[in-house]
Amino acid sequence: MLRKILSIIACLLLIAVAAAYWLYSDFKLYIATPLNFSDNEVIVIDKGLPFNGLVNKLKAKNDDINIYYLKFYARQTGLGRKIKAGEYHLTSDMTPVMLLKKLTSGRSINYNFTIIEGSNYKQLLAALQSNQYLKNDIEGLSPEQLLEQLDTEYKHLEGLFLAETYSFEKNSSAFALLKRSHKMLVDQLEQQWASRYEKLPYKSAYEALIMASIVEKETARADERPIIAGVFVRRLNIGMRLQTDPTVIYGMGDNYKGNIRRSDLRKPTPYNTYTISGLPPTPIAMVGPDAITAALHPKEGKALYFVAKGDGSHYFSSTLREHNNAVKKYQLSRRKDYRSSP
Repeated sequence: MLRKILSIIACLLLIAVAAAYWLYSDFKLYIATPLNFSDNEVIVIDKGLPFNGLVNKLKAKNDDINIYYLKFYARQTGLGRKIKAGEYHLTSDMTPVMLLKKLTSGRSINYNFTIIEGSNYKQLLAALQSNQYLKNDIEGLSPEQLLEQLDTEYKHLEGLFLAETYSFEKNSSAFALLKRSHKMLVDQLEQQWASRYEKLPYKSAYEALIMASIVEKETARADERPIIAGVFVRRLNIGMRLQTDPTVIYGMGDNYKGNIRRSDLRKPTPYNTYTISGLPPTPIAMVGPDAITAALHPKEGKALYFVAKGDGSHYFSSTLREHNNAVKKYQLSRRKDYRSSP
């Protein structure tokens, strides 16, 4: 009788060992086998989501998920406690091992936001608030409140954010992006101010930023920025007014309807460089690094005037007579395909 019982126990043990071996082999095969997610499948992991909640979320997306094996592997490796909040791409070739490595890496999906060269701060704030991937934490804040939160020495928002493309994760703070952009602008300006050309007419780096914004609005061509900066620097050095239309337009604000009239050129505003001497009080647009470089490293020459040729480039003149002839050629007799930008 005892022998029979021992024999039964031995059989049961063999069955248990075989079952355990099969189960472990199946588990090892499972964690090395692609889960066949749909390409570009996305999962969002909210902060504080428990691992069991994550597994259920994955199961709802893909019925091939074995919740028991996945939980066992996560517990065995400790990865279940290291899942990071974020938004992640899942791919068809992803195994459970690759899946958990991805979800613990913190390398979530990044989105891009571009501050456009030549845009103004109102356009920038509107673009930030309408971006579906950013958390709109700037709505209702006045320019003064934004300046206070930026903790900046400057008193006007215009031109304070570097025109670049910024990467961010979904639901990132719009204000945090603004702050990052402002710091990059300040760093860029300070760095280039330290290596500026001698005999420039600027009293501060901020005045160089004002010039950079004017250059940015005058041309989109990188090769022309240092030339145009040179024209304006020479004008300032000899006490000649800048007489640049973008400053007039900025000073007109919402009154600008697409055209500048003679009366607009004669109407005084703090930004009308046809009626004021020197630079306007603030920048008139956001600038990129190239415009700052141009303002602080203008090209030498004799030109004091320039006029748009209608192909995106400009004609530069050193005398008023030459300039007037260029105006007649390029402005008074405009080509049919005339355009002001490249």
